[in-house]
Amino acid sequence: MGSVRDLLEGVGRGRMARVVMGKLAMDIDLLEGIEELVKKERIRTGVILSGIGALKKATFRNLKILPLDLKVEKHHRLYLDLEQPMEIVSLTGWIATREDGEPEIHAHFSASTVMNDQVVTLGGHLTPGTLTSVKVVIAIGIIEDTNIRAGLDPRLKQIDVKFSDRDL
Repeated sequence: MGSVRDLLEGVGRGRMARVVMGKLAMDIDLLEGIEELVKKERIRTGVILSGIGALKKATFRNLKILPLDLKVEKHHRLYLDLEQPMEIVSLTGWIATREDGEPEIHAHFSASTVMNDQVVTLGGHLTPGTLTSVKVVIAIGIIEDTNIRAGLDPRLKQIDVKFSDRDL
């Protein structure tokens, strides 16, 4: 087995400064609502601690094929669109600032619903197109004094969380 150093690509550090809780409006895009909360509260770095509430429509995005070169494109993914009542049972993710100063939000969620008179739970990457229903409440932990950023991962050709070399 390799050393711990071999198992990690990087480590981010910071100080959990505060927690922000926001209630989103009905009939809005969930990801846009989180982005608005992040901008309104001037969150540069954080973690989505929880999300709870109801959805009227959801788009679940999952990987169906992992290409050997790790460069995932749209045709490697499966999108499942549902338009029916759902309950958020899990919402988690990270928030970091990109080089252009804009926030990057990477979140995953699970929601339960009824299909064929059975309760089922589905999950995936949070993408545009997931719409809130009766109420959705999001809690975000804000991290300050941190070396956590968002930037392009050249290996994956995608924006990912990055850690600067400076020690905190």
